[in-house]
Amino acid sequence: MGTHRMEPGAVVTRRELTSVLGGKVPVPDPGRLVHLQFRRFAGCPVCNMHLRSIARRHAEIEAAGVHEVAVFHSPAGELAEHVADLPFAVVADPGRRLYAEFGVESAPRALLSPRAWGPIVRAVLRGVWGLLRGRDRAPSRSPHGGRLGLPADFLIDPAGRIVAGKYGEHVYDQWSVDEILALAAGARPAPAAG
Repeated sequence: MGTHRMEPGAVVTRRELTSVLGGKVPVPDPGRLVHLQFRRFAGCPVCNMHLRSIARRHAEIEAAGVHEVAVFHSPAGELAEHVADLPFAVVADPGRRLYAEFGVESAPRALLSPRAWGPIVRAVLRGVWGLLRGRDRAPSRSPHGGRLGLPADFLIDPAGRIVAGKYGEHVYDQWSVDEILALAAGARPAPAAG
């Protein structure tokens, strides 16, 4: 899996994804940029820590003309209970069709890279604290699709052209909010094709 990587300039096929909480999500979005981010499994502590940083600054992201969409390789029913309070669309892709289309991989380096260990420890500690306070739910002991997924980020303009992309080298190697905002500021969206 993940043999074909999507590079800037590639065009994404127009589609409507379904949010796990209901509603259709157009990709590309005819009126704004889409930040399509690929995460791991439902309840992943590292993913949750990252998505909370996105949620805290979601108003800034929207003001920059970016529609935030997160994709997980978990089934919708398993995922919904972990993302119900997020202010942006979350999409389930348990068959990993989008992962394959965008060349998003799984690999042992997701967890084995020394650069991932600090974020993993912070995320687990935050997750345990959230569980103790009753704010978070524990992930499955054997998550659908496994634990070795790598993150990926794509910024897609209204015409479907990939403006920028990043394939993570380990579990916490993704764009920060500041990077998303800088990329959005530098993108000149092409008008949507009719």
